[in-house]
Amino acid sequence: MNIKVCGITTMKQLQQLDGLDVAFAGLIFYKNSPRYAGGKISKEELIDSDLDIKKVGVFVNAEFDDIMETVEDYGLDVVQLHGDETPYLCEQVSNEVETIKAFRIDDKIDTHIDYMLKDYDEVCDYYLFDSAAKNGFGGTGKKFDWKRVADSKIEKPFFLSGGIGPGDAMLVKKFKHPDYYAVDINSLFEKEPGVKDMSLILQFIHGLK
Repeated sequence: MNIKVCGITTMKQLQQLDGLDVAFAGLIFYKNSPRYAGGKISKEELIDSDLDIKKVGVFVNAEFDDIMETVEDYGLDVVQLHGDETPYLCEQVSNEVETIKAFRIDDKIDTHIDYMLKDYDEVCDYYLFDSAAKNGFGGTGKKFDWKRVADSKIEKPFFLSGGIGPGDAMLVKKFKHPDYYAVDINSLFEKEPGVKDMSLILQFIHGLK
């Protein structure tokens, strides 16, 4: 099981995650997020770092040029588009760098997931499914109905996100889908926004084995 830890704001914690063989680390470049990474992690340190972990830049409704400038400045390996980005923007970005397109799932709206994805199938490398936030773009700490994903075709590697906590390792292991690729964890593993509790992450990793 691949793991992505999102909302990293320090070089030290990025290095710790690399040491735990976590596959992806999310650095949020959305200024309204309490986990905004800009100015907290040195561009030079990140560029010069020799890490196996994939550095994922998370963007919300950003312009193409701004995304690509950040990718270059921080040496990002992957871009995650977590807003209302069009298929055209996704295609532009994915032509330059590996791209995750996130979809926020609201259980009060019964749009079929396969319908949500139909215009994005050819323009990104991965999907990510997160819980819809009332007044934002993530960090709800709540799960959506995973059965909606389990019952969908999807046909692209995807990340499962939203409200996953330290005690959910067994639940994550039991979830089944042919294209289930990774789990994404964030706010429920924190001491404060942007500061992870590494002991909880380690506990979760052991629970997945």
